[in-house]
Amino acid sequence: MRRGGPFLALAAAETLSLSGTRLSTIAIPWLVLSTTGSPVLTGLTAMMEMLPYVAAKALSGPLIDRVGPKRIAVVCDAVSVVVVGLVPLLDLFGLLDMPLLLPVVFAMGVLRGPSDAAKQAMVPDIATLAAMPLERVTGVVGAIERLASTAGAAGAGALIGLIGPGQALVVNAVTFAAAALIVGGGIPGLPRGMPEPCGAPETRPGGMSSYFSDLREGWRFLRGDVVLVSIVTMVATTNLLDQAYHAVLLPVWTQNSGHGPELLGAMFSAFTGASIAGAAIAAAIGERMPRLMVYTVAFLLTGFPRFLVVALDAPLALIFITLAIAGFASGFLNPILSAVIFERIPKPLTGRVTAMNAALCFALIPFGGLVGGALISTIGLAAALSLTGLAYLAATLFPLALKSFRGFDKALADAGA
Repeated sequence: MRRGGPFLALAAAETLSLSGTRLSTIAIPWLVLSTTGSPVLTGLTAMMEMLPYVAAKALSGPLIDRVGPKRIAVVCDAVSVVVVGLVPLLDLFGLLDMPLLLPVVFAMGVLRGPSDAAKQAMVPDIATLAAMPLERVTGVVGAIERLASTAGAAGAGALIGLIGPGQALVVNAVTFAAAALIVGGGIPGLPRGMPEPCGAPETRPGGMSSYFSDLREGWRFLRGDVVLVSIVTMVATTNLLDQAYHAVLLPVWTQNSGHGPELLGAMFSAFTGASIAGAAIAAAIGERMPRLMVYTVAFLLTGFPRFLVVALDAPLALIFITLAIAGFASGFLNPILSAVIFERIPKPLTGRVTAMNAALCFALIPFGGLVGGALISTIGLAAALSLTGLAYLAATLFPLALKSFRGFDKALADAGA
């Protein structure tokens, strides 16, 4: 197999699965909002997917280290084909209502969490196989993720308008099937991270006791690294606010302004499309960038301004310009954050710590939709947008007050040393 083959396979699988996921993140909230008219139910539906997503992601780490990330990714994506396919099937027969939709959405989250964690755990080994710096690999993957999100958002808006949100999820099922096939055929069996973690005795207990021991070991390492704890706290908070924005605040603003899902998809595309350029630059020069400075400026540009312009009902042209600037800045974030995280984790703990780190970063997302819906119901849409934007600004600046966060700017050659 060519040296770059596994990297291309991972990139293609991520493109497909993320394109489909972006479609579902627009289709499902629009389905609930258009059928119930309730921002609270829209937020509840988002929570029903994200809560199990976070839990399953956190708990999957020991399994990824034991079984291998490739097998976990293939199995979860293959089963997701069936689960996601239930939505258009039920919709076709007129049986799709909230009591049936919520369990399906719950199962989607359970399967997507381990799959995403497994693909992320592959990155250090893929970088080694491709003989590329981590920043370059994470930057290229970030650019591909944003390209997939852009295509998924643009296609989602048009597709939902054409055939309806329920039937549009057929495409999501197809992308999961293609991703499973590509990972299964294009990525070799990667080394497992389980042998002798962190000085553990040679004979490890079996069964559930061993599983929970592995889980605790990953947790102890994560909580002992002040930089990782700072990243988790900040990212978890901003993810909560982003979820409120994407799942409820922006769809409600779009509907109240008299527009349809086409505009919603176009706004998502403006953000993610511009982020491709940022991620591409990060991939090209990421290892030479001053990490802390780039991180700070990028978060300031990608956060508060896009909440503010929508809260003020600014002209659409200004909204799209702001989203493009915010998207460009956001493209620099994941390559830097991912490289910092991977550099600080010893190889034997990769699956456990990356899965737990990612799950904790996503831990507040399930409540984002509910927060957005509750804020709209209590203080109104404009005030909700302004408040969440200010909270985003505060969450971005807070880690900079911590002296320990300066370790963020240090590229560690071997976190396990």
